[in-house]
Amino acid sequence: MKSSAAIFDLDRTLIAGSSASIVTRHLVDNGIATDRKIPFADTLGEIYERFGENWLMMQPAKLAGRAAAGWSVADVDAACADAAVEVVENLAPFARLVIDDHIEAGRLLVLATTSPEPFVKPIADLLGFDAVVSTKWRSKDGVYTGELDSEFLWGKEKAAAVSAWATDNSVDMTKSYAYSDSYFDSPLLDSVGNPVAVNPDAQLAATALVKGWPVRHLDKSEGVAKIAGREIQDWTRPLMRPELVAPYVSFEFEGIENIPSEGPALLVFNHRSYFDPTVMGLIAAKAGRSIRGLGKKEVFDVPIVGRLAKALGGIRVERASGSDEPLEKAAEALAGGEVVMMAPQGTIPRGPAFFESELKGRWGAARLAAMTGAPVIPIGLWGTEHVWPRNARIPNVSFTDRPTVTVSVGEPVKIKGKSPNADTKRIMKAISALLPEESREEKVPSPEELARTYPPGYSGDPEAEADRRPGTDTATSGKG
Repeated sequence: MKSSAAIFDLDRTLIAGSSASIVTRHLVDNGIATDRKIPFADTLGEIYERFGENWLMMQPAKLAGRAAAGWSVADVDAACADAAVEVVENLAPFARLVIDDHIEAGRLLVLATTSPEPFVKPIADLLGFDAVVSTKWRSKDGVYTGELDSEFLWGKEKAAAVSAWATDNSVDMTKSYAYSDSYFDSPLLDSVGNPVAVNPDAQLAATALVKGWPVRHLDKSEGVAKIAGREIQDWTRPLMRPELVAPYVSFEFEGIENIPSEGPALLVFNHRSYFDPTVMGLIAAKAGRSIRGLGKKEVFDVPIVGRLAKALGGIRVERASGSDEPLEKAAEALAGGEVVMMAPQGTIPRGPAFFESELKGRWGAARLAAMTGAPVIPIGLWGTEHVWPRNARIPNVSFTDRPTVTVSVGEPVKIKGKSPNADTKRIMKAISALLPEESREEKVPSPEELARTYPPGYSGDPEAEADRRPGTDTATSGKG
């Protein structure tokens, strides 16, 4: 029975830039290569990292092996082993997750690259790859001769070499995966049953569109779209300003500095209004971070809106299914160093539950924190229900009587990870502490106030809403 493989390019695929520049620096530092500056080398390197490879750039690469004439194989191996550690440290945030998924599926891992084998074999070994398909240098008596010991593996030659390896190792290419950034790897991508364009150059992006190949960016969560090398939230962040997004609202922000400037973070907030996601977007923009939000499946099922939500990094939640998939997707985002936002209440409380002095939450945020170790940042929202109450189909817009929305970001909540119930109470207590004093006072709402907490066209029994409070994990609610 034939096996399957996952075949990865290296530069601009598993890492953002060029591994050769890292390896060359280590060769120079070890006295193996000379530190000769190539005219326009920095400019060419920047063009490569931004736009990918082209035929003209690859011509000098074909001759690079000549510079290795006289180099000791043992010395090169030692320098490249040190360089490999640095290259692996620069792995794209989500590359490790993709690699691990293929390992779990039992696929062989192959590093297929134009770079010379001495440069990339140590990298493949550190990553746990099973094989390397790359350009080989000839050696004699422990010294490189400056000649190639194989074809220069680029474009069609690279695809042919991978195909030959697959034949020799009884690998079924129709069941295999291939990942690359370069249009010149189209023959390789075409040869497998599951091609993936990663951080594609312009030509490969067009090819992927025509052929229906999926596009991924391994520095972002799966599904996040990029335009000219930046995700949509990066482009729109300068426009995410209160006076532009909602000039009919008076905002008060406090504690934005508590959101980490880099690395994972789980932002948890109390849910009061349809306007809350907009406020969370403003918070993220002020913090200079892009966010991944969990949203109801109904939003993702709307054709245009759903595609945009996914392109922005939204995570689809089908609450009735009881599936852990949304939590797993959120955990992946956090593992990749991203920011995830969620409302532990799950939904906006209805009826009397909206006015309860004690906040109740589901266990999802606590479980995520325990799974990932990501810091949990509490955020208290107040006044958003005056902008867009639940019984309204659109926000209330008034420039003469602007409602005030207060936003307070607190310090990380201490999560113990032993009991999701106890940790959830800690989270909800931290959020509650950020709200004004009136939120903790018992209140008897008027009929008009109650009416604003129900969706448009609501025809249910208000008395039954007491049984619909958020915060119940029914399967194990009595534990912890």
